[in-house]
Amino acid sequence: MQGSAAEQKDLPGWPPAVEARGQSRRLPDFLQSVNLKYVKLGYHYLITHLLTLLVIPVMVVILVEACRTDPNDLWQLWIHLQFNLVSILVCSAVLVFGTTVYVMTRPRTVYLVDYACYRPPDHLQVRYTQFMEHSRLCGNFNESALEFQRKILERSGLGEETYVPDAMHYLPPRPSMAAARDEAEQVMFGSLDKLFRNTGVKPKDVGILVVNCSLFNPTPSLSAMIVNRYKLRGNILSFNLGGMGCSAGVIAIDLARDLLQVHRNTYAVVVSTENITQNWYFGNRKSMLIPNCLFRVGGAAILLSNRSADRRRAKYRLIHVVRTHRGADDKAFRCVYQEQDDDGKVGVSLSKDLMAIAGGALKTNITTLGPLVLPISEQLLFFAALVAKKLFNSKVKPYIPDFKLAFEHFCIHAGGRAVIDELEKNLQLRPIHVEASRMTLHRFGNTSSSSIWYELAYIEAKGRMRRGNRVWQIAFGSGFKCNSAVWQALRNVKQSPGGPWEDCIDRYPVQIIDWIPASQH
Repeated sequence: MQGSAAEQKDLPGWPPAVEARGQSRRLPDFLQSVNLKYVKLGYHYLITHLLTLLVIPVMVVILVEACRTDPNDLWQLWIHLQFNLVSILVCSAVLVFGTTVYVMTRPRTVYLVDYACYRPPDHLQVRYTQFMEHSRLCGNFNESALEFQRKILERSGLGEETYVPDAMHYLPPRPSMAAARDEAEQVMFGSLDKLFRNTGVKPKDVGILVVNCSLFNPTPSLSAMIVNRYKLRGNILSFNLGGMGCSAGVIAIDLARDLLQVHRNTYAVVVSTENITQNWYFGNRKSMLIPNCLFRVGGAAILLSNRSADRRRAKYRLIHVVRTHRGADDKAFRCVYQEQDDDGKVGVSLSKDLMAIAGGALKTNITTLGPLVLPISEQLLFFAALVAKKLFNSKVKPYIPDFKLAFEHFCIHAGGRAVIDELEKNLQLRPIHVEASRMTLHRFGNTSSSSIWYELAYIEAKGRMRRGNRVWQIAFGSGFKCNSAVWQALRNVKQSPGGPWEDCIDRYPVQIIDWIPASQH
């Protein structure tokens, strides 16, 4: 039963009668109804599979023509080949020689067999109230410095379960060389014990050892401490990287990769950590107080291999490492700088220009990385936008490549909440892409160069890592440096036994808010 136009106008869900008559025969407004991201995905699919779409028709034509070929023509071709046996042998020899040279000189695949992150004991956890009360009672900070630390903690994104070294739990604190060695041993040996236990690899089988720790470099070195503890073989290639900041973990991976290209059938162990005990700042310069609020105890041990037999059990293979160093610029060089304050107290000063410098380093890094990982569709769009900007209008906004088309997972160094926020915004990432970074910062704080491994462990613990997935690890460090490592999963990866998220992953993700207990306000 149909009603009048006036009746239809009054019914819920019906358009006005005039609009119904005027627009009944019009097509929908596709600009409003079609989400442009799907158009972009279609374009990406077309360009990515363009070669396949062109080759298939050519193959079909070749097959059709082959079916139409006269059998006598095929017989004549066979006779022709018989009379040119020498040419065939020469071509075969060249082909075999070329194949042999390629196999012998091609880069060896580097596999990530497994890794282990250190989980400190619960008695080293520090809550907001405990941190602030301890800072007040130690007597080194004035009221302005205490208030500044409170504000930093409030906006830091750290939770109530991060860890500080044992020496910092005393009143007064007891930073000493012995305490710093104890911290280093607990972190390094704790992660290595777990790594060797999970992989079944004997320490004697390790041929390469790379250790990175920026601020604690005793004699004998940290790498020598590991050699002594595990009785590694006498001809081991050991390296100790110091003073290279939070991006040194990727540098250590790159060094191990280069060594694995030279030495066949070898295991390489990389240990990434930082030491807080002797590097806690007890002064009142605000730019040097920030590390106290953000840096926490942590470390990771990574087992790499170039043995083809390890492919079956390996978690990932290393695809690319891209390193960017801005040390030639004075501002970049000094933006993270260890120095003494006016009272002679040593600490690490963070410049106000840090975020801008990090952004410039990231831009340079992704400009190099982009052509290696982005699909051709994104590269064409970027090039077209660049040409348009140069030729037609300098005000045209530069096209930001969609790195979500190149990577399924992102491990952004958990250097602080602002770092994660800026990368999420500038790379146009979704909240799930930065979830691992935010939750690592909340649960473990800034563990320096090892933070990207806690983030990877988070993704695995959530069951999100699938075979073929690509992971982008991004790290920033003093100097100033921005380094990237790209991995590809070789299987559906699950978290290893004793992982850092093993007993708490079900509580995450949590909502991050600016908060500190009311008793501290």
